[in-house]
Amino acid sequence: MKISIITVVYNGAQTIADTIRSVQAQNYDDIEYIVIDGGSTDGTQDVVRSFGSAVDTFISEPDKGIYDAMNKGLRLAGGELVSILNSDDFYASPDVLRTVAEAFSGNDVDAVYGDLVYVDADDPDKVVRFWRSRSMYPRFFEDGNVPPHPSLFVRRCVYEDIGLFDPSMRLAADHEFMLRLFRIHRRKGLYIPRIFVRMRLGGASNPSLLNMLRSNREIAGAWKKNGLTIPTRALILRMWLRIRQYIQRPDQ
Repeated sequence: MKISIITVVYNGAQTIADTIRSVQAQNYDDIEYIVIDGGSTDGTQDVVRSFGSAVDTFISEPDKGIYDAMNKGLRLAGGELVSILNSDDFYASPDVLRTVAEAFSGNDVDAVYGDLVYVDADDPDKVVRFWRSRSMYPRFFEDGNVPPHPSLFVRRCVYEDIGLFDPSMRLAADHEFMLRLFRIHRRKGLYIPRIFVRMRLGGASNPSLLNMLRSNREIAGAWKKNGLTIPTRALILRMWLRIRQYIQRPDQ
């Protein structure tokens, strides 16, 4: 069962080496690794090329944003399973991909997801936030939940069936895709309660209250796009769940 991993990057020379090393370190061999660069100007291309054959496909060219770049990678992916690992993220342990492959092999599911920790940008061993997810249930999204997207693995055929990311969205196209995947198309997802990914604190939707408000506005638009009205309680609970990430700590 081949797993395609897609990393999208723009000016990520300081962090992408850790991302690539975490893919290299996996004890699962059937991997296709795709890196899509948006035309970086900080030497990112040299860092990626220094890893040689560890990266199966490398494209560096201007794009129309992060989700447009993700779609480029998805169109190139040849694996049965696909996941997106951001250029400032890395896998939490060497057996993540093996765990995921075994979960797909042993269960009739379309997607598998786990937990995620945010770590200090300068000290990746220091956990700042812990995103503990949960199994799907009927009001999963209405209660403000969404799987941590970097931890999500999806069968490639699902993208072919329900479509790719909406590149017109700047912050919440991953939320819209997962809403479409699980809420609209009712695809089966399996939650594995263990940390899959360590993410350096930051990201387009995280640095400021303003971006959080913009993200919430886009999320409301994602619901509307899919013929749904987001309950006010979902946005309130989403904010509470984010606050709780700073309080709870992983027990693994």
